[in-house]
Amino acid sequence: MDEKQRNRILLLLFVGVLMGALDIAIIGPAFPAIQEEFGVSSRQLAWISNLYILTSLIGTPLMAKLSDRFGRRIIYMIGALLFGTGSLIVASASSYDMLLIGRAVQASGGGAILPVAAAVIGDTFPPEKRGSALGLIGAVFGMAFLVGPLVAILILKFGTWHWLFLINLPIAVGLIIGAMRLLPAVRPATPKPFDFPGMLLLAVILGSLALGITGLDQNEPWLGMLHPRIGGLILLSLVLMPVFWRMEKAAGDPVLQTRMFQSRQMNIAGLIAVCTGVSETSGIFLPTFAVASFNMEPYEATLWLLPTVVALIIGSPVAGRMLDRVGSKVVIQGGLLLTALGYFVFALLGTDITWFVVAQVLSGFGLSSLLGAPLRYVVLSEAGEAQRAAAQGLLSVVLSIGQITGTAYVGAVAASHAGTPGGFQQAFLAIGLLLVGALLLSGVLKNRAAEQAATAAASG
Repeated sequence: MDEKQRNRILLLLFVGVLMGALDIAIIGPAFPAIQEEFGVSSRQLAWISNLYILTSLIGTPLMAKLSDRFGRRIIYMIGALLFGTGSLIVASASSYDMLLIGRAVQASGGGAILPVAAAVIGDTFPPEKRGSALGLIGAVFGMAFLVGPLVAILILKFGTWHWLFLINLPIAVGLIIGAMRLLPAVRPATPKPFDFPGMLLLAVILGSLALGITGLDQNEPWLGMLHPRIGGLILLSLVLMPVFWRMEKAAGDPVLQTRMFQSRQMNIAGLIAVCTGVSETSGIFLPTFAVASFNMEPYEATLWLLPTVVALIIGSPVAGRMLDRVGSKVVIQGGLLLTALGYFVFALLGTDITWFVVAQVLSGFGLSSLLGAPLRYVVLSEAGEAQRAAAQGLLSVVLSIGQITGTAYVGAVAASHAGTPGGFQQAFLAIGLLLVGALLLSGVLKNRAAEQAATAAASG
């Protein structure tokens, strides 16, 4: 495959990931209009996001595994089709329940796009160019959170919230056509029977864990653990994990290859991914922290997040190129160091507006060296061709678990301090210490030479 064809594939993957990321970024401004139209409470309104996260969490490993079994092209096309269909259901919904069904369909399709995109990069790009390609994909999320709210405000000014979802339809059609023409249709010659029991049990584990964590009362999280519908769900997920592990070891073609956990590199990457997810999602509290610290309006506080967004957009491609030059260990360690420093500045000096911006720049560049390219680069290096998408799906799940946990933790600590700046700073300090632990752990990651050898072995 020549470079021109690879660049066309990269553009196709870029647009697909951007479509999914934009949908997350533009939904917030539509909440008031949706709430007014359907007459739902704020708690009910939160399910627009919660259900999307939950369905995506469950659907991602399924779609990733199907990609390894039936080929990247067909699953990428199905993902785009489901995302477009879900968007149409949401836009035409006559009831709030139907809107939520549409969000679930959207999420099931969106769960396929990122892990399949990363696997396609592993399939089509030589090892020395994968970092740059992954870096461009990683920059999508910064772009989405910069452009998304502006696009939403523009659409809502001249139209209704329905158009926020209808604009996905031509994009989804274009992705399907592009995938038919550009993506390879390679698939295993004789796939083994699909692991339906394993997939069902994994869905129960992930769903129970996510519902349990998100259901915790932010004011009294530990008391909530005693509630059967909260603590019981979390306990259920923990009890079922060893059952799932034994089931997967006995399966002919397991959803989750247990031998992936024999790789120290994969295990460390997973632990770092949890810490990264915790720190990433805590950023959603920065506008609230700014409102409490600087007595500004919420829309002003959102604008003050631009340093983080710009750092992500600039840093992700740079981190990708650095991966191709020095390997993942140096890039990940640099990202952990910068992110930890950023959160320490938030914790100790963040109530000063200048240091608030400095902390954003540090953490933004740090997260750009963790999200998107570096951790996915590690997984591509370790996972064989037959398990590339499943391994990427596993990484997405681990990141999501970290994100859910981070949201619950920061929200609980802030609520325990009545939403004052001190509560947020206490949470940010703990996250900084968590990242220091991850930085120490990253010292045993493979160096550049060992990583190149592992990549060659996995490709072979």
